[in-house]
Amino acid sequence: MTNDKSDNWLEIGKIVAPQGLSGELRVYPVSDFPERFEVPGKRWLLRSGETEPQPIELLTGRYISNKNLYVIKLAGVENCDQAEELRGCKLMVPASDRPQLGEDEYHVLDLIGLEVFMQASGELVGTVVDIIPAGNDLLEVKLHESFTTDKKQKTVLIPFVEAIAPVVDLPSGRIEITPPPGLLEI
Repeated sequence: MTNDKSDNWLEIGKIVAPQGLSGELRVYPVSDFPERFEVPGKRWLLRSGETEPQPIELLTGRYISNKNLYVIKLAGVENCDQAEELRGCKLMVPASDRPQLGEDEYHVLDLIGLEVFMQASGELVGTVVDIIPAGNDLLEVKLHESFTTDKKQKTVLIPFVEAIAPVVDLPSGRIEITPPPGLLEI
């Protein structure tokens, strides 16, 4: 076991303020999965200054779209004062509690750091440094020195679609791409 507790937990949101007088809380989400705030059940609360999250029961939650906030009700938080005490706390889930993904879905964090290769030649193109959410997500790839002809060009954007990135091999840390002509031309 490592001492680094943070690996075992994922932050899903931060409590930013009480909502109303009945103990409801406003949460700013850092998770893309609404069920983490809307489906009742056990969550964990990390109070500032503490290292171990404490289990807490989520009773209800709803999304306020124009504020990009969730309003949640936690068991045992009955009034505004109790809610105020939780301001700044983080809501956590165990890292093993990642929502199950479909076969062709990936967690963005899993893609960063993968090496990108040309499928046809096996040539190393570069390393994924960021994912840019668009209609289709774009992989921002930092080009490997051997691949760039123009030293000024450091990164290239590759649409993350099956036609262009047919192979994503997380265990071996590689993505194979079949870019259309011109995509990688600097």
